[in-house]
Amino acid sequence: MAVVEERTIGPAGTDVHWGAVIAGAIAAAALAFVLLAFGTGLGLAVSSASPTWRDASFALWFLSGIYLIFVAILSFGFGGYVAGRMRSRLTNVAASDEAEFRDGMHGLLAWALAIVIGAVLALGAVHAAAPAAVPGSGAAGPATSVAAEDSLAYELDQLFRSDRPLPADELNYARAEAGRILLTTSGHNGISPEDRQYLTMLVSTRAHVSPEEADARVSKAIPRAHDALKRARSAGVMIAFLTVVALLLGAAVSWYAAQEGGREREMGAAPSWRTWSSRPMRM
Repeated sequence: MAVVEERTIGPAGTDVHWGAVIAGAIAAAALAFVLLAFGTGLGLAVSSASPTWRDASFALWFLSGIYLIFVAILSFGFGGYVAGRMRSRLTNVAASDEAEFRDGMHGLLAWALAIVIGAVLALGAVHAAAPAAVPGSGAAGPATSVAAEDSLAYELDQLFRSDRPLPADELNYARAEAGRILLTTSGHNGISPEDRQYLTMLVSTRAHVSPEEADARVSKAIPRAHDALKRARSAGVMIAFLTVVALLLGAAVSWYAAQEGGREREMGAAPSWRTWSSRPMRM
């Protein structure tokens, strides 16, 4: 004879315990910040503003990506466990499977909220840093080229080196104009002859060098800019892929950790290695 398991679901408004979700999200975001800061100090960063990063080996890129996944698993697992452990008991839910499902959903909510917190902080940092992307400029606008300064700052420095520096506003505009021209090296057709001729003239007049010296600088800068943009594009693809993998693994780990935290909450036991090692495997 089949046994029907009775389930009683609580009234609306009592299913999601936002205090536990917020606590788990804050815990995950804080641990991720600490681990990322530690990894950056060790040189395990997926990207860097330093020109020498372009010469980094693929092994370093891969190791940095693995560390990013490790940070996501550890931080989201911790946040999911906090969300599941801190959630109040549902005395009006009789089925254990239902309770575990709700614990897992709380872990996912903590995962989602932690991502939102990180995205808001990242957007705020980018917005705050944008006006200072070009030294001496008050704000990003038509006279600035933030993309070129981020990717081709070293090449622009080489183009406009001079013993008679220009005023900041005039130099910034010249760098931005040259940067926008060098960005076309990543296109299928490359720099047009007209743009190359204009860039040579711009370097000659702004850096106070002869046309021959300006042409030599431009000839060196064009292939270097092409290689730098190619590596930046490859790094961008790797960052996007590893970020998606890390976040998806973080969601799974947060779900599982929240369920583990819920089980220990129901048992009323403090977390310990003995508790985890003695727990039977679920089939």
